[in-house]
Amino acid sequence: MRTALVIGTGLMGTSAALALTARGVDVHLTDHDGSAARTAAALGAGTAGVPDEPVDLVVVAVPPAHVATSLADALGRGLGRGYLDVASVKGGPRRELEALGCDLSRYIGTHPMAGRERSGPLAASADLFEGRPWVLTPTPATDTEVLNLALELVALCRAVPVVMDADAHDRAVALVSHTPQLVSSMVAARLEHAEDSAVRLCGQGILDVTRIAGSQPAMWMDILTANPGPVADVLADLATDLSETVAALRSLQSADDAKRRDGAAGIEDILRRGNAGRAKVPGKHGAAPTTYEVVAVLIGDQPGELARLFADAGAAGVNIEDVRIEHATAQQAGLVNLLVEPRSAPKLAAALRERGWALRQ
Repeated sequence: MRTALVIGTGLMGTSAALALTARGVDVHLTDHDGSAARTAAALGAGTAGVPDEPVDLVVVAVPPAHVATSLADALGRGLGRGYLDVASVKGGPRRELEALGCDLSRYIGTHPMAGRERSGPLAASADLFEGRPWVLTPTPATDTEVLNLALELVALCRAVPVVMDADAHDRAVALVSHTPQLVSSMVAARLEHAEDSAVRLCGQGILDVTRIAGSQPAMWMDILTANPGPVADVLADLATDLSETVAALRSLQSADDAKRRDGAAGIEDILRRGNAGRAKVPGKHGAAPTTYEVVAVLIGDQPGELARLFADAGAAGVNIEDVRIEHATAQQAGLVNLLVEPRSAPKLAAALRERGWALRQ
């Protein structure tokens, strides 16, 4: 691939353009908001404006509701040899293109499974897609050349290609992306009118659950409007679990021993099912989930403290598999949970104590 046109210079489009430009591809940028395209160009993502000649690949990075019309326009103008979109919903846009009578041999639907809570070109990064799954949804009509161009794009962005049926993709993202967004927002909504005394007690659990609730509503309205059915199906199953859990909790309040036992069994069942589901989530680098040991280190909130901690862990010859930080309330301190291989935990703990770090048991 030598040339590309990115239509839509938000987070996804600009990130793809930055990755392609960094690897020597001549990228052109357009957006209905000219200032966004110029901003992306100023960041080094390419050249603002439509190319004079057809490019090798046209990347449509617009909201799902506008994918079909943007692709139909690009196809009609003959802007490239191959065309793809990066929207988070795949079945609907493909059916819209079919209804518009577009030549689907030159098109493939794709979806990089990456993103951020922020949007726009200023939030973009050339490494946004590195190591992330990038779904490709070819149809029997998709030309081999177009599929190869899409695979080349994925490779240049250093993502991992995953081939799926479009409707299967939409059901999958409803489960692992779209429903979690709504659930996170619903939990966070409980805090809107909560007493300040309650909110001050917020800890790491509520921060984890509500992190994605900070996403922009307009962006998620575009996504959810394009995939309402599969999301509603998942939420309906979740509603059943919620109703049964509420009933179980009410039973725990009963004076009847049998009802209390039934309630406890119901709560234990949902907790165990949650354990089983969480265990299926891929671990580091997409590998099977691994159980790590936690070495908890008390740390002050001063510049350089984290760097010093990681340097001391490195000096001990221990690889940090993951890290989580819990900030203390009303104190300039926190707890850094270092996740390591179980056999390495005693060695790391001893080395950190020797270097003066305070560990929590």
